[in-house]
Amino acid sequence: MNAFSAPGLATIPAHLRFLDEIAARWTAGVEEDPERIGDGTLVLPGRRAARALTEAFLRQADGRAILLPRIIPIGGLDEAETALASPDALLLPPAVPPMRRLAILTRLVLQAETAFGTRPMLDQAWPLARALADLMDEAERSGIDLAETLPDAVDENFATHWQATLRFLSIITRVWPDWLREEGMMNPVARQIALLDAQANYWAHQVDGTARLWAVGFTDALPSTVNALRGVLLHPHGRLIVPGLDREMDDETFATLPDGHPQAGLSRLLASLDSRRDDVETWASVLSDDENRSVLAARTHTIARALLPAAALSDWAANSERGECAGLYRLASADQQEEAAAIALILRAGIEQKNKRVALVTPDRALAGRVAAELARWGILADDSAGELLITTPAAVLLRLLAQAVDQNLAPVALLALLKHPLVACGMSSGTARASARLLERRLLRGPAPAPGIEGLRRHLEEKQKMEGASLDGASADRPDEPQPLDLFLTAIERCLAPALESAREERTLPEQLTALLKAAEALTTTDDTPGAEKLWRGEDGNALGRRFSDLLTATDVLPPQPWAVLDGLLAAVFTEERVQSRRALRGRGETTITLHPRVFIWGLTEARLQTVDLMVLGGLVEGVWPPATDPGPWLSRPMRARVGLPSPEQAIGQAAHDFASCLSSAAEIVLSTPGRREGAPAVPARWLVRLDAFLAGRGQQLVEHPAQSWLSQIDRPVGAAQPVVAPEPRPAVNKRPRRLSVTEIETWMRDPYAIYAKHVLNLRPLDPLEQSVDASDYGMLVHGALDAWFQKHGAEWPRDPETSLRKAFLDSLDAASLRPALASWWRPRLLRIADWVAQAEAGRRQSASPRAILTEAKGRATIADTPGGPFTLTGRADRIDLFDDGKMALLDYKTGTVPSTKEVIAGWSPQLPLEAAMLTLGAFPEATKHFSTDESSNSEVGELIYWRLTGGAEPGSETVVKSKEISLAELAQQAWESLRQRVIAYDSKAQPYLSHPHPGKPPRFADYAQLARVTEWSTAREEGGE
Repeated sequence: MNAFSAPGLATIPAHLRFLDEIAARWTAGVEEDPERIGDGTLVLPGRRAARALTEAFLRQADGRAILLPRIIPIGGLDEAETALASPDALLLPPAVPPMRRLAILTRLVLQAETAFGTRPMLDQAWPLARALADLMDEAERSGIDLAETLPDAVDENFATHWQATLRFLSIITRVWPDWLREEGMMNPVARQIALLDAQANYWAHQVDGTARLWAVGFTDALPSTVNALRGVLLHPHGRLIVPGLDREMDDETFATLPDGHPQAGLSRLLASLDSRRDDVETWASVLSDDENRSVLAARTHTIARALLPAAALSDWAANSERGECAGLYRLASADQQEEAAAIALILRAGIEQKNKRVALVTPDRALAGRVAAELARWGILADDSAGELLITTPAAVLLRLLAQAVDQNLAPVALLALLKHPLVACGMSSGTARASARLLERRLLRGPAPAPGIEGLRRHLEEKQKMEGASLDGASADRPDEPQPLDLFLTAIERCLAPALESAREERTLPEQLTALLKAAEALTTTDDTPGAEKLWRGEDGNALGRRFSDLLTATDVLPPQPWAVLDGLLAAVFTEERVQSRRALRGRGETTITLHPRVFIWGLTEARLQTVDLMVLGGLVEGVWPPATDPGPWLSRPMRARVGLPSPEQAIGQAAHDFASCLSSAAEIVLSTPGRREGAPAVPARWLVRLDAFLAGRGQQLVEHPAQSWLSQIDRPVGAAQPVVAPEPRPAVNKRPRRLSVTEIETWMRDPYAIYAKHVLNLRPLDPLEQSVDASDYGMLVHGALDAWFQKHGAEWPRDPETSLRKAFLDSLDAASLRPALASWWRPRLLRIADWVAQAEAGRRQSASPRAILTEAKGRATIADTPGGPFTLTGRADRIDLFDDGKMALLDYKTGTVPSTKEVIAGWSPQLPLEAAMLTLGAFPEATKHFSTDESSNSEVGELIYWRLTGGAEPGSETVVKSKEISLAELAQQAWESLRQRVIAYDSKAQPYLSHPHPGKPPRFADYAQLARVTEWSTAREEGGE
């Protein structure tokens, strides 16, 4: 019996290479006349399967030239051919363009605001329109007329919001059909189904046809597909060949399979064709080179028994034969990254064998990306058939960043994200543009945000130039690329963004807004030698983006005028709907080109169907991923879907289960991979793995663990014994060490010498945050400024109404800061409480003795001359110095945060005030010295060291007086000075390192250089080493 004269229904067992068997059978049917191989048509479920069958024919030809038969996906039937076969096809209205359909539906959603109680923005309405279109498509594929069935979906038992939802759905049951009739168009899916019906009718009535017609690889029973398959079976030489039909399950179980079972789709398909399994012929293999056939057959039998539905689990007890799991491995990883690294190792090891083909199959795109990145470590570029989302391509990212920057009126974070995009050049070379963007960041955008817009940036630049001069501090960091002067760079940015900034000023039609966005994007990406359009739209991803953007531009003229703010959300919704096969990863540096590895594949579930390789890793086998979470959709609950007649969400589980079972029979070696945690949360292994483990455990068996985890640990393990690494101990030359520090830096020098090294030797400064918010340091500056202004005005004189004048000084300081109103309102009562407390505290101080003079923000400078490295200068700025007639002096320091304890001051860990006292005694504050005669100066001494803690809280202020029974203030000052002298002498030795946080329990108040010094890492190492 020839292959094509067999009964119309056939199946190829799951353990055979389905597409290779199809190609071999097709070829074997015309052995006597090889030229007839090209006669006939093969219809497949999808485009990927059609390409894979083409490759199978080429393998069958083994290098010989052949004329292939027509191989088409069922959704890609030739409309012209269908029209010739069925004149009725010519009468079909055209399909509404997909983007136009979404735009019209979006307009209808915007008009249906009463269904939600609020008016949605366009970027919110577009995804709702997409969901409506998906519901229409699903209903049409399922043969459901929503206009008839939706009214029965809700009864009085359903909540009120479901009633409102159904009223909203009148958009697709009443308003949308009316629009289609008025425009003379059809929904795309409805038109495709009509063409399929016409083609099916043509096939069914082609009684004199001699060419073969095979439908292969179908596993489910959508009404539109079933009708086409009926037409195939009615063709004189029509065949329907399904993959992996289970012939061992009893008929009653097979007929009542739950939707989540791997064979449920095939059961529904046969039932829809009014056929039984007895009507299906099993095709034996016609290939002779499959040495793993027996192993795969035994494995397929084991998997089928392990996945039996609950109603048939009695078979487990009745039949205790062992499970055959040769070549089947488990891979348990701690998390997604470890899983990806282990899978990459497995694939890398697999291709060591000549001609061995390996694949990762997973619906988890994050895992696929991680594995691809790990493979790239070995120079392997895997063929990732799923491609990437259009929204993640560079040009699409640029368009969204541009929309965001303009919407936020060039706020620092948004502007920098745009300017640092690799495509942005602003009409200059890419290197110059990057250097200019970095300079703009350092000079203008770090710290408090400038005023909005280009004008705000210009004013900020003028202010900076007045304060700091026109130097380009830090520009050398961008060598060899020299930046543009900032005023010229701002002009270039303004020129490029002008169309978008102008359009964003008011609501405009979307085509106008999108055109302005496009002009700005092309201007931004223009270099000194290449137009922006050539960069923006090049390559597969650029072409796909250009088509999508053009469709959007054309379709959205039906929408009302919109503000610029909706563009980012709209672009995100539109660009997320499409994937693109980009070859960006193949472009190496310069003229080099990287090629895809011919034997390494990454497939999604759809791409993997009907495929075979030698080694296959099934990744991400956890609940919610594979199988996916069941989702009835945003519009209808499960009971409502059942009433309407839509497929149950579990049918998606059944398809995923079929993919899982098919993959287990598609390769000699299979690795089942599960991460222990996913996205930070514990992961639950896929239900099929749990079933398989339970089945094997009942027979005293378990799957073999794959050694990839051991390989992974060996890669990370150093050769030989691990050698402890000593933390860095920088020892710069003595002439490079600082010879001048402030009194506040001395405490830092004691607690964190590395910070002094980084700041004064490496000349590194921490950058201010972008869009720096007003914080505690700003509050402290307000308090210091108010007290300085008040004492500068009044000095030692005591005004009649000190509370009022102090309050005014604090409010003037607050007003001068130009804070946002909410923060000013929050700080105002706190500052007034501080003013009242200072007035009371100062009145109390003056009851005992009134000062001769009060100095604020007094500058001092003292030198330690007798040190090996040369003179060392100590500078200081005292918050307040009180001078008294008896030669006594008092030092006051204002704190709005934590005040050092007296114990720390006495012990020398907080030496600021003692050092200032020593400087004052040495005459290092000229303003203080001039208030005393020569005799008075020789007899003067510091009598008080005081901290004022000024918070303005429940306790507005408090005073801490430094004193000790064991040591006088004069001795404390001398001790601090001598300690500083000894420290300078110690660091004048090349052998003295600048250690980071050398004293546990005495950390610095501000750890600006902790990340640079890797403090956390070295601290962990010390703890693990028991130090």
